[in-house]
Amino acid sequence: MSTAIQSISLSGKKKEVSKKEMTFLERLYLIAIIKGLIITIKHLFRKKITVQYPEQVRQFSPVYRGRHMLKRDEQGRENCTACGLCALSCPAEAITMKAAERKKGEEHLYREEKYAEIYEINMLRCIFCGLCEEACPKDAIYLTISKELVPANYDREDFIFGKDKLVMPLEMAIKNAQLKNAN
Repeated sequence: MSTAIQSISLSGKKKEVSKKEMTFLERLYLIAIIKGLIITIKHLFRKKITVQYPEQVRQFSPVYRGRHMLKRDEQGRENCTACGLCALSCPAEAITMKAAERKKGEEHLYREEKYAEIYEINMLRCIFCGLCEEACPKDAIYLTISKELVPANYDREDFIFGKDKLVMPLEMAIKNAQLKNAN
């Protein structure tokens, strides 16, 4: 004996649901238990995929996207001009910034007249898609290829990376410039 029940989903669409009586074997759940055991036994003989970190280091993908970094040019000036294209392209809306005008005497710090006074990425929201990197016309932000992961923290505020954690260290910018000139 089956009866038809009409249910309404959250989207507002009506769905016809039938409630049929279970057979004796279905009520025993014996077949369902045996099927579950067969799946478990199959997995016992497969290769284990668990990596014993930190003793074993997992192999990273060749297209791995690491932590974000704001680039500097050869003279150590920040590339970011606070155009906001990275924030607009971010599907998770993880990037916030505030633009400011460069003052007289700050030419050695910022490349353009306008710069990002505040640049923050909420790493709890970031999905590491790389769209911010692709959208940047000045090649100012990139996801590092280094195998450095976002560190674990206990407070939500520690996952909001400001310019203090994002801007490339000056030594690295000088080293990159020397490597580029050598090639």
